[in-house]
Amino acid sequence: MGSLSPWHWAILAVVVILLFGAKKLPDAARSLGKSMRIFKSEMREMQTEGKSDAPAIETPQPVQSQRVDPPATTEQGHTEARPA
Repeated sequence: MGSLSPWHWAILAVVVILLFGAKKLPDAARSLGKSMRIFKSEMREMQTEGKSDAPAIETPQPVQSQRVDPPATTEQGHTEARPA
């Protein structure tokens, strides 16, 4: 049941010929071939374009850090906050 028998292909061909007509089938096949050719050439162009134009990833330079000492704290009188 998984594969199509020759009878299935014959019936499918007859239906396609009846739907599209014998005159339109060569034109449809020709335009499909042209479209596939254009699609393949565009895909090849995109692949080669992506390889050559891709900028190299630059590694970030390490940042020089400086030690900053916290400011000296002065003792201040502390008062408790009381509700009014």
